[in-house]
Amino acid sequence: MGQREMWRLMSRFNAFKRTNTILHHLRMSKHTDAAEEVLLEKKGCTGVITLNRPKFLNALTLNMIRQIYPQLKKWEQDPETFLIIIKGAGGKAFCAGGDIRVISEAEKAKQKIAPVFFREEYMLNNAVGSCQKPYVALIHGITMGGGVGLSVHGQFRVATEKCLFAMPETAIGLFPDVGGGYFLPRLQGKLGYFLALTGFRLKGRDVYRAGIATHFVDSEKSKIDRDKSFILEEHMDKINSCFSANTVEEIIENLQQDGSSFALEQLKVINKMSPTSLKITLRQLMEGSSKTLQEVLTMEYRLSQACMRGHDFHEGVRAVLIDKDQSPKWKPADLKEVTEEDLNNHFKSLGSSDLKF
Repeated sequence: MGQREMWRLMSRFNAFKRTNTILHHLRMSKHTDAAEEVLLEKKGCTGVITLNRPKFLNALTLNMIRQIYPQLKKWEQDPETFLIIIKGAGGKAFCAGGDIRVISEAEKAKQKIAPVFFREEYMLNNAVGSCQKPYVALIHGITMGGGVGLSVHGQFRVATEKCLFAMPETAIGLFPDVGGGYFLPRLQGKLGYFLALTGFRLKGRDVYRAGIATHFVDSEKSKIDRDKSFILEEHMDKINSCFSANTVEEIIENLQQDGSSFALEQLKVINKMSPTSLKITLRQLMEGSSKTLQEVLTMEYRLSQACMRGHDFHEGVRAVLIDKDQSPKWKPADLKEVTEEDLNNHFKSLGSSDLKF
């Protein structure tokens, strides 16, 4: 896209902000009686995608992915479409993630949904990242996992005071996928590494201050946020020093040596996570820091399929989403039992089954 074309698109986006269209779309998202899982509408020159599973916090299904992808591509090529907006219905969530419970149950029943789901989800993440029209994600409410993949790679991410962002995958034996290996290491200092390993939750304006959102709007008022202090500002020096290590073991050692209440709280959190997930995630971000989004998604597809074959993802889903006992029994249960060979197997090429763009 040329500089002139980008300027023209930015001008349109600025006009879009000035006319309070964002607030209109946020308020219109609260109520919908439609039965479809995703609504695809053309409103004037704007294509509007509404994730419509409010009872399930708009969790992303394969069916939704298969509707969004071709429509996004169609609007991208349509000379009469100048803007694409994606939002969630119901007011509680933009999108709480992929419907991973369904994926885990299908895998256990020997139904091979996972290869297809992750492949098509990551193709959609790439389509968002490469979209040639202004793509505006209204991240109002819970925005986690797959919901981050539908928003963070787009040109504009508008957070509200209700936004709750997290990449909590290490708690369920997974890793921060959907391009997490691309955007997380590019956040300020070692913030992305901290968010990835601990699943720390950012709320409201802090999603904007962290650099995850590009804009902030108060959903009840017509105002744009100005810089105030970031919730993690006072801890950034500790985050940068503790999370700059090359191994999870060293990060843990750094937190222990720091000894502050903040460091010890993070240590407590990390010690509950899947040891395999922690090691995969650190390497994913380190490798992803110098890869393109497409290269990262290819790497993450390999990781996703390795996790489906393993124990911890299914155990994490059981403990957190099914039985809800919050007491996963990880295998291996200790970081030192996760070998270099185990790690290498997760990152290994799938040959002809690799994700290609």
